[in-house]
Amino acid sequence: MKTDPIRVSKKSKIPAGLPPELTRIFERKKLFLKFGYDLDRERDVILEQASPLHGKILEAGTGKGHFASALAKCGFSFTSFDISKEERDIAKLYLKFQLLDGFATLRVEDGEHLSFKDGSFDMVFSINTLHHFTQPHVVLNELIRVLKPGGKLILSDFTEKGFKTMDQIHALEGNVHGRGTITMTETAAHLLKNHFRIKKAKTLFHQTLIAEKP
Repeated sequence: MKTDPIRVSKKSKIPAGLPPELTRIFERKKLFLKFGYDLDRERDVILEQASPLHGKILEAGTGKGHFASALAKCGFSFTSFDISKEERDIAKLYLKFQLLDGFATLRVEDGEHLSFKDGSFDMVFSINTLHHFTQPHVVLNELIRVLKPGGKLILSDFTEKGFKTMDQIHALEGNVHGRGTITMTETAAHLLKNHFRIKKAKTLFHQTLIAEKP
C-alpha cells in the first residue's frame, strides 16, 4: 500500500475492505483528531521523552496495538502483554496489516502476576493503562520487579485535559470513561518510596514519568 494507513488525517479516507476491527481503529483515530488529539503523534512524543531506548523492552497493556506500532516503526523488537486475548488478537492483526508483526512478541498476561523473571527487562512502558488497573500498586510492584537495576520505567497517562477529551469521546459512543484509582502524583510517590529517580514530562493530553530503578 502506497499510503501510510497509520497517519490518518481529518480528510484522509479509510482504506476499503479492511476487517471491521481495523476499520474501527482508523475511525476512532479520525474521531480523536476532531478533538485535537493525535493518537500517533502523542505516542511518538512519549518515545522521544524516554530516549535513548535500549535493551530488552516490555510494554504493559497492549490494547489495540497503538504504542506497539510506534515501537515497531522505530525498529525495536519487544514484548508486549495484555490481560485480554481479544485485545491481543486485534493488536496482532493491526501490526500484521502494517507489516510490523515481526518486531513484537504479544502475550496474554495478568499484570498482577507476571510470568517474567526478576530483572528481565531494561525498559518497561505502560501507556494509558494506569487508570484501567483495579489494583495499580500491585501491578506497579510487578513492573518494578521485572525491571533490571538501572533500567527505566516509563508510565504515561492522561492529563486533566486528556481525561476530559476521553470523557467527551466516550459519551458520544454512549459509554463512560473511568479515571481509575491512582493519580500520577500517587504513582510518583510510590516510585520514590522505591528509590527511583524520576523525570517528568508533559503534553497537552499526557503526563509521563520516566523513572530509573536504583
